[in-house]
Amino acid sequence: MNLSDETAHNAAIDCMDILAQLVDDKVSSSRLAYSIEEAEEINKLGLTPILIVSKILKEDDPFECSWDVTSDSIAAYISHLLNANLLIVTNVNGIYTREPSEEGSKFISKIDAKKLLTFEESSIDLMLPSLLIKYGSNCYVVNGKYPNRVLALINDSKDYNFDYTKIIGD
Repeated sequence: MNLSDETAHNAAIDCMDILAQLVDDKVSSSRLAYSIEEAEEINKLGLTPILIVSKILKEDDPFECSWDVTSDSIAAYISHLLNANLLIVTNVNGIYTREPSEEGSKFISKIDAKKLLTFEESSIDLMLPSLLIKYGSNCYVVNGKYPNRVLALINDSKDYNFDYTKIIGD
C-alpha cells in the first residue's frame, strides 16, 4: 500500500493495543495498564497487567520506524523497563538455521544474540538481538500453538520436554 514507515509503525503499535484489549476481555485475572507504574501496581494486586503500549511509546519511543522493529523489540524494551523476563510466543518452536520448512533446516535450542545478528531472517524481528545485547537480557522463543509450553516457561516448571529457544543476550 506504500504507507510511510511512520504510519506503518504507529498502526502496528495501535494493533498491539487492540490485541491487548481483546486478551484483557478474555482473561478475568488481568487488567489493562497504561504505564509501567500502573503495571507494577496491578502486579502487586496479584493480577496480570496487560500493557497498552501506545501511551508508553508516545512518551518515549526509542525505535526507528522500520519493519526491523516489531512487537518483539517493543516487548524487549518494555521487559527492560519492568526488569522482567522476556518470552516471545510465535508460530514455530523457536529459532532455526533457516526457514523450518526448508530442507536441511535445523532447530537451535540455545543461541547467543551476537550470532543471531548474522541471520538475515528468523522467527524474531531483526532488532531484537541488538536490544538483548544492549540490555544484557535473555529471551525465550516458544511455539504459542501449544499453550502448555508457554505456561511451562512462565511457571518455570523445569519440565521442558518440548522444543524452545533460549537467546543469550548477557
